[in-house]
Amino acid sequence: MISTWSEWKRYPGAGRGGNIEAPITPGIYEVRIAGTGALHSFEAVENVAVALAQLQVGSKSWFSRRDAAKQPDLEYRTCATSSKADAKAAAERMIGRRETYMSGAA
Repeated sequence: MISTWSEWKRYPGAGRGGNIEAPITPGIYEVRIAGTGALHSFEAVENVAVALAQLQVGSKSWFSRRDAAKQPDLEYRTCATSSKADAKAAAERMIGRRETYMSGAA
């Protein structure tokens, strides 16, 4: 079973502080670049909160000491599911719909 997507939230970065608000259950997360809406990350995981906290760009975590000016401004949203299998199935359906849409738009 899949729930609904959360609202988009600003991803906390080095120098900005803040907390990640995400379920500690299986689910899907999507991270995008705030200014452009370009997809940054999308995955079905066992624990959404842990996955977002461990999200890395390059070889360093977002929570390490890095030059904040070099980090893109990110937003994230989450969708909880009852199991990782449900999360994977929902993610595959979403990817299929996105591919179908993009092939029709080309």
